[in-house]
Amino acid sequence: MSRAEPGTGAGAAQDTGRGSGPEPGTGAGTGAGAAQATGRGSGPGQATGRGSGPEPGTGAGGAPEAVLGAAGRLRRSLGLFRSELGLTFRRRRTFALFGVLAAVPVLIGVAVRIETGDGGGVGGPGDGGPAFVAQITNNGLFLVFAALAATLPVFLPMAVAVVAGDSIAGEAAAGTLRYLLVAPAGRTRLLLAKFTAVCAFCAAATLVVAVSALAVGALLFPLGDVTTISGTTVSFAGGLWRALLIALVVAASLTGIAAIGLFVSTLTGSGIAAMATTVGLLITVQILGTVPQLSAVHPYLFPYHWMSFSDLMREPFLWDGILRNLGLQALYAAVFGSAAWARFTTKDITA
Repeated sequence: MSRAEPGTGAGAAQDTGRGSGPEPGTGAGTGAGAAQATGRGSGPGQATGRGSGPEPGTGAGGAPEAVLGAAGRLRRSLGLFRSELGLTFRRRRTFALFGVLAAVPVLIGVAVRIETGDGGGVGGPGDGGPAFVAQITNNGLFLVFAALAATLPVFLPMAVAVVAGDSIAGEAAAGTLRYLLVAPAGRTRLLLAKFTAVCAFCAAATLVVAVSALAVGALLFPLGDVTTISGTTVSFAGGLWRALLIALVVAASLTGIAAIGLFVSTLTGSGIAAMATTVGLLITVQILGTVPQLSAVHPYLFPYHWMSFSDLMREPFLWDGILRNLGLQALYAAVFGSAAWARFTTKDITA
């Protein structure tokens, strides 16, 4: 009774276990599948021949790895962008720049109010004043247009030059740039987040000027229907819509100097040097734009079409100058953004 009968016990197990290896003339995959198919009592996972693991090319939750990887990259990019926004807008320097920009409409409004307090008029562009100043006394909404016209040539681009010039070089000077690159951010993603944060600052700075001008204009002057440059009249709501559209165009006009500042910031490890160089380039280009002998190159300078936003105060809108301005800014952003990427992705980060 101690010996197993032929065909039973261990011998039978071996006889029936032939399915654990591949049949002659069959592949390894079919043999393994047949072997697991015979193990019905070992669980549903083995009965299917697939086990309990996920499908090949899928993650733990059953989603494809490519989808999970794209979602992870998107989360990291959004987190990096939020971090850059917080870094840009929490600095005291940023609040100081906003304070200076907000003070410009206040000074213009108070000056116009004092000048017209005795019933006198106020000078316009022909008298050396910024555009739209002559209409401020009749409608405080024109202070928005006058303030943007006054700040766009100097104050707004200088503020953007300071922020853009310090974006990369400031991190290198503080010794935090290499620690940023240790994280799984990637140089391209970090540079894109920096540029996006600078563009957000362009929009915020323009909005600060517009909101300050609107508040001061409402306090010091009457509000009402807006008379366009073409002589037609639009409602106050229509004037507000034009003011918002003009602010967006002004913010987009600053992307060229933002890209230049970002490129300069990749060339040096000193934030102060990068800011000074970017501001110096801005002043140089502004001077070149006033030299009559260089009129052939004026249309290719990034500030040349900045004042084209005044065409939005016509009825109907004139888009030719505005589109040329936006196209020129996009060209500068593409050229200097590519140069910044080429420099930053091949640069040895030692600080």
